[in-house]
Amino acid sequence: MARYNLTIPVTYTQNGQEKTRYQRVGTIFENVRDNGDTLLSVKLDFPVGVTELVGFLPKPKDEDDHPIEE
Repeated sequence: MARYNLTIPVTYTQNGQEKTRYQRVGTIFENVRDNGDTLLSVKLDFPVGVTELVGFLPKPKDEDDHPIEE
């Protein structure tokens, strides 16, 4: 299981120079299921409606699927 720090960039000015620091907001866990699929689990350090988001690889499209416009 891989683990990643989830951060957001925060810019600030120090001695007249703009700098960026990275504030931790949570952790991403990468898990591999028994069938080989990869699952990403996002755990937030603070509540934003929910405290966990889960990402999956897209499933193959069926003819009846409606594509998401980007």
